[in-house]
Amino acid sequence: MTKTEILQNLKCDGCANTITNALNKLEGISNVKVEIESHSVTFEYNNENQIDIVEKKLASLGYPIDTDPNSIMQKAKSFVSCAVGRMTDKKD
Repeated sequence: MTKTEILQNLKCDGCANTITNALNKLEGISNVKVEIESHSVTFEYNNENQIDIVEKKLASLGYPIDTDPNSIMQKAKSFVSCAVGRMTDKKD
């Protein structure tokens, strides 16, 4: 099954790289695609419980879905995640 989520705080390729790497590590999640322009992530999953796991992972990185609260802490986390994504991208 395929799911698309609209995210908050998604700004650039660094953010996209962090999200892609993190979600690809989750069991049962595959074909992760991040679209910066639409602030969205699309992924394939095996069961409904995995959607909650993905949403929690995204929030922990600072990218809550559009219907969730977006606190100053979430925004700060997204800047750190973005920086990590930019550094990881440069290593490859």
